[in-house]
Amino acid sequence: MRRQILQCGFLLALAVIFWIGGPADCYAENGTQVRNFLSVGIDSSDGLGKPAVIMEIFLLMTVLSLAPALLIMLTSFTRIVMVLSLLRQAMGTHQMPPNQVIIGIALFLTVFIMTPIWQAVNTNALQPYLNESISRDQAFENAVKPVRQFMFKQTKEKELALFVDISRIDRPRTMHDVPLTVLIPAFIISEVKTAFQIGLLLYVPFLIVDMVVASVLLSMGMMMLPPVMVSLPFKLMLFVLADGWYLIIGSLVKSFL
Repeated sequence: MRRQILQCGFLLALAVIFWIGGPADCYAENGTQVRNFLSVGIDSSDGLGKPAVIMEIFLLMTVLSLAPALLIMLTSFTRIVMVLSLLRQAMGTHQMPPNQVIIGIALFLTVFIMTPIWQAVNTNALQPYLNESISRDQAFENAVKPVRQFMFKQTKEKELALFVDISRIDRPRTMHDVPLTVLIPAFIISEVKTAFQIGLLLYVPFLIVDMVVASVLLSMGMMMLPPVMVSLPFKLMLFVLADGWYLIIGSLVKSFL
């Protein structure tokens, strides 16, 4: 029964593909002209060779499917979410704040940091392309330019030189000579490295609190009492008194400026 259902679904899919991909104009038995509503191909009726509507929808869905990866890897999201996760581990609060809160904070901070770059892309690339004042290649070049500048500003020379050597390309003379295939992995590795450096600095004060509490409990002979249970209130008090969220969020945002 399952095989028959799969076969029927496969035949139905083939019929839909042939109907969509068939000629746009066809004729019925009585001679009347019938036009399909969907067609895959290039609409050359106006001589401009514009893609058909179904192709534009397909390209839009492809871009939307890649949007999460672009949002995570080509923006400030990676560093922010890693630092907040390391902060939670250093405090020992386990699932507080929960993952949804951490991702939400990282997402809105990413939007705040990347807004000037997205505005530049919209002004210099998207709107002129929609108004048909520039070509597709020029729009892509204008869109990539502010993103490249942001990534170059956050990428360390050591990581960039590493991927230049691995790719075995000629030594770039300027920033424009560095291809995206080299810049993007160098930027990602730099972001991960910076996030771990910030996380290490966050771990030190909380680690000192844990060591002091463990030493006090050991000297009092309370070896059966978990030090984490006693040190957690002190770490929360230290974090609140130091206005930790203000310092951490402010430092994270300013690190991209």
